Amino acid sequence: MEITWNQFVISDDKGRLDVDTIKVFLSRSYWANKRPEERTLRSIENSICYGVYEGSKQVGYARIITDHATMYYLCDVFIDEDYRGMGIGKKLMESLTTSDELKDLMGLLGTKDAHELYKQYDFEPDAERFMRRVPDYIRKAEHQ
Repeated sequence: MEITWNQFVISDDKGRLDVDTIKVFLSRSYWANKRPEERTLRSIENSICYGVYEGSKQVGYARIITDHATMYYLCDVFIDEDYRGMGIGKKLMESLTTSDELKDLMGLLGTKDAHELYKQYDFEPDAERFMRRVPDYIRKAEHQ
């Protein structure tokens, strides 16, 4: 998939990803700042990844984990701080949720601060039904 919007391109071509940019952003995020680099690299290899580009510069990212039949999990979404407020995140979400690959699948995600963005794309809170298990390396890091 490749979509051109204004001066930006949204693409699922992993060959275009700037892995260093992704690693730096995730290392500063609240959800992945304890994730070892090798796990980030493996997550990219085993997921559908969407990059947002202005020319050759990567300014956004989203990662999808899916079985391609019933559901997907959206994660590691970011827009570069210098590009926020320009509608890029909205266009990225629109592109993902309406793609042939995902439009007929159940979508899940976790967020601490972007509920209003995701509600615009029909995501709904459902705290009563879902549980999570935190891996040992995160639990140990939180207690240091």
